[in-house]
Order: sequence, then C-alpha cells, then structure tokens
Amino acid sequence: MQQNVYAVILAAGKGNRMKSNKHKVLHPICGKPIIDHIVGQLKKLQTEKTILVVGYQGEAVKEHLSGQVEFVEQEVQLGTAHAVMQAGPLLEKKEGITLVLNGDHPLFTAETFQRLIEKHRESKATATVLTAVMDDPTGYGRVIRQENGQVDRIVEHKDATAAEREIHEINTGTYCFDNQKLFSALALVNNDNAQGEYYLPDVLSILREQGEAIGAEIIQDLQESFGINDRIQLAEADKIMRERLLREHMRNGVTIVDPANTYIEADVKIGADTVIEPGVFLRGKTVIGENCKIGPQADLKDVRVESGTRIRYAVIEDSVIGEEAKVGPYVLIRPETELGNKTKVGCFIDLKKAKISDGTKISHLAYVGDAEVGRKVNIGCGVITVNYDGVNKHKTVIKDEAFVGCNVNLVAPVTVEQGAYVAAGSTITKDVPMKALAIARERQTNKPDYVGKMKDKRAKK
Repeated sequence: MQQNVYAVILAAGKGNRMKSNKHKVLHPICGKPIIDHIVGQLKKLQTEKTILVVGYQGEAVKEHLSGQVEFVEQEVQLGTAHAVMQAGPLLEKKEGITLVLNGDHPLFTAETFQRLIEKHRESKATATVLTAVMDDPTGYGRVIRQENGQVDRIVEHKDATAAEREIHEINTGTYCFDNQKLFSALALVNNDNAQGEYYLPDVLSILREQGEAIGAEIIQDLQESFGINDRIQLAEADKIMRERLLREHMRNGVTIVDPANTYIEADVKIGADTVIEPGVFLRGKTVIGENCKIGPQADLKDVRVESGTRIRYAVIEDSVIGEEAKVGPYVLIRPETELGNKTKVGCFIDLKKAKISDGTKISHLAYVGDAEVGRKVNIGCGVITVNYDGVNKHKTVIKDEAFVGCNVNLVAPVTVEQGAYVAAGSTITKDVPMKALAIARERQTNKPDYVGKMKDKRAKK
C-alpha cells in the first residue's frame, strides 16, 4: 500500500539580508515568486496535504497562496524544529511520509523530491536526508555518517569541530520522515547550541538514539540545492533557472540564437521551429506558436502569438497577434489589442485596445486606440484616432477595405464605412458613408510672388 505524502514548507523567517519590505519567498525568479516554484513542484507529486509555516509578513504570503496550501503560524522564530512543530495539529496523528523543505530553495525539481521519497521507502528508513557534496561547504551543516553509511547526525557549521568542517557532504535542509515518529521526536529537541534555537537536524540524532535508521540521498544536480538569502543569490538563482528553461525550450525544437541575451520566464510556451533572436524578453503567460521569428529586441508579456508571425523591436502586453503577421520595428502594442492574420504593423506605431482584422496594414507613425478596424484596411502615415475628450474614451470604427490617408485625425466617436476613403490631412468628426471620399481641410491658396514681397518688406524695416 502506497503511503500518503505530506509536505511542510518553512517560510516564517524575516530574510533580513534581502533588505526588503517584501517577504523573501515572494521575490521573483524567472517571473514567478520563489514560493510558487516550490509549490508547483509539490503539486506534481500530488501531496495529500501541503502546509506552509508562516510568520513574518504571513498575511502577504497567505493572500498570495490562498486556496493552494494550508497555513500554520510560527509567531516567534525559535528554529526549524520549532517551525515544524507548528504543523503538529494538522499532521501528528496521520500515517505516511512528511517531506520537510525550506521556502527559499526554488530550484528543486519534482523528480528530485520523488527520488528522495523512493529512497526513503526502499530503505525503510525513519528519516532520509537530501544531501549534496560541495567543494566549499562553508556555512552549511555537515553530514556525519556511520561506518555502515547511515547518517549519524548533522552538525551546523557554527557548532562543528575543525575535523567536522573538513567534511564536504552537506545538508540541503530537505528531509523525508515517518510522519508520526517525526512529531514524537520533535518533542525531545532542545536548544543547547550556539544559536539557542531548536534545530530540525537534531531530530535525526534523537531518532538514531532510539535505534531508528537514518538514510541519505545525494542530490544529482548540485545547483538544485541553491538557497536564497540575499539579492546576489536571488540573481544567481534566476540565472540558473533561466538557463534551465532555455535548455528545455531548445530541446523542444526552439532555436535560441544567443541564450546569454534571452530572457524567458517560467510559464512561457513556445512552438517548434520558432527562432528567438537576441534581446528578447518573454514574460508572464506568453504563448508563441510554431515557425515564428521573435526579435531582435522584443519584450512580450501575456501575449499570444499565432504561428508564422514575425516580431522585432517591439513592446507588447496582454494582446493577441494572429498568424503570419508582421510587427515592427519600433512598435508599442498595449493591452486588449488583437491583430488579425497577415496584418502589418510598423514602424513607430502605438496601438491600444484595438481590434485589427485580417490583412490590414498600419505601416508607420500612427496611433490607433479604442478602435475596431476591419479587413484589408490601409491606414496611412501619421493617422491618429482621437479617442479621449478629457473625460471619457470613445471608439473609432473603420470598416472593411477602407483607405485612410496620411495625417488624418479621426475624432471619436466616428465610423468610416466599408470601402470609404479619407483624404490626407483631414480631421474627421462625422461618419463617412460607404465608398465615399471624405475631405475635411482648408482649400489650398497660392499667393504669387509672396516670398519676394515679404523679403522686400523686411529689408525696408
């Protein structure tokens, strides 16, 4: 019979070295808070119950993860063993395995957790420690083994002897326990150490003294054990995660021309045979189709891009770009914009809350906002939809196959009907009928010999 798996995440500390008003676990790694990466991997394990121990700024963490985990509070931070004790009312009577981990280690994968759990089950140990071997273990708790390979104890760096500090196998702060035996042993932990805290590793010594087996699983990828204590480590973890994500996309058939200058967040999806040029930022829930070319220098957040589309030198947010569209260079597309298939937008175009239908071209130097534009419309250079009257936004409608000439102001609310033309230089304040030509400008007046007369007049003065 498969045992239930529970998880306890420790996230009650202040994280003073972050020098931040934001809780440490809410700082982002590749676009997602640290804690989201951990909870996401635990969801893959389908844990029976996941409990987050909170303390400092606990309300902010609760609000962020509401409905995803259960919470217990460590009002006074007295050490890791004391933190796990707070989960007792929810777990201590349950049978199964409890996975205990830190809330500031975002690089662990579900596969690593699964290997730890399997090792724990196969060895029939009461506790199993996830360990790592480091060239420089300074600052980490050392794993002291017995002759038979089982763990004797873990000694914190501050409390270790000179000989113990020569050991390179360290504790990652991640454990598997027999759940009921864990909470029985927690009651026996004392704080007789340099920090005056109740250390979770002391549970291992207590269990060993009770004759229980303590195992260890050495992590395969040392980078996964990387923890975050300050902004420097935050940046380093972000780099590791970014490189991992880029490799995954490349294995899935995406060409990334310059990985060192490409930034793709954790929830982004990219189709096969798409090429990502240097200087690209793909953020949030962005989804890129197949056979696209993105970049150079494109920044997309929460954007859906259909297959075959080309985007370069563009900033796009919360919008949809159709198939085989051409966007850029130097385009700003703001939220709630939809570009249809085979549209062309660029260069120096600003779009906002605009629906642009298939085959329409907005080639250069235009602003189209709060607008609905039909199929195969041509919008000339310098066109502006005048959507704001100082109080309210108004809508411009341009219907299929209309032609809007250069330097036209469309003062909303206004409609240009199907097939209509608007002459260059016009300011349109009334609807334009189907297939009509609208001209709204002063007639040209030429004054013969004006320049010469003006110069003569200036010379006499």
